[in-house]
Amino acid sequence: MDLRVKLQVFEGPLDLLLHLLEKNKVNIYDIPIAEITSQYMEYIGEMKRQDLNIVSEFLVMAATLLDIKSRMLLPKREDEDEEEADPRAELVQQLLEYKMYKCMAYELRDRQMDAARMLFKLPSIPPEVAEYEEPVNLEELISEVTLAKLNEIFKSIMKKQADKIDPVRSKFGKIEKEEVSLADKMAYLEHYCTLHSRFCFRSLLKAQSGKMEVIVTFLAILELMKVGKIFIVQEKTFDDIWIESGIVA
Repeated sequence: MDLRVKLQVFEGPLDLLLHLLEKNKVNIYDIPIAEITSQYMEYIGEMKRQDLNIVSEFLVMAATLLDIKSRMLLPKREDEDEEEADPRAELVQQLLEYKMYKCMAYELRDRQMDAARMLFKLPSIPPEVAEYEEPVNLEELISEVTLAKLNEIFKSIMKKQADKIDPVRSKFGKIEKEEVSLADKMAYLEHYCTLHSRFCFRSLLKAQSGKMEVIVTFLAILELMKVGKIFIVQEKTFDDIWIESGIVA
C-alpha cells in the first residue's frame, strides 16, 4: 500500500521559495542556492508523483534555480578585472517584491476581517429618555463642601483667569469706533454759523471730542467753503484762521 503525503499548497514558485528560506532560516540576501535548489526539486518531484498536471510556473522556476546554481559553480576566469554581478540578485529582488505584496495582502485581509465585525446602528433613543436628567440631591452634593474648599476653588479659578491675560496687551486702551457723520457735522456747522457770524478755526477744532470728529469737522468746513456758505480769512501769515459765515440768518 502506497503512503500518500499531503503537500502544502503554495500560490506560486516564489511563495514556495519564501517558505524554504524561512524554513531553513537563511538570509534572503545570501541564499544558499545549492541547498535551496535541492529542496525545491524534491518538492517538485513529490508534486509530479501526486499530480502530473503540475503548474508550468514551478518548472520554470526550477530551471531558473538550476541555471543560477550552474553559474555559481563555474570557476571565474583569471583575466576578469571587474567583479561579476551576483547571479542571485534578480531572484532576490523578485522575492523581496513578492514578500512585500504578500505582507500587504495579509494586512488588507486583517482589516477586512476587522471591518466585518463592526456594526452600525442609527440612534433610536426615545425623546423622553434623551431629555431625562437625573435629579440632583443638593444636600448630598454640598455635604462635604466647606468655606475653605470654596475659597480654594475661587482662588484657582481667579488664577486661571489671570494667566489668560496678556501682560502686554492688557495695558492697551480699548479702541472704539467713533460714529461721526459728515452730513451731521455739516448741519451742525451751518447751525453754528447762524449763531456765530465769525469764529476761530483753531478754537472750533479744539472743541471737538476726538480725533475722528476733528477730521470730519475739517472735511465739513471744506464742503461748506466749496458751496460758498462759509469763508476763510487770515489777515497775516501765521495768524489765526477765522471763519466767516455766509449764511443769512
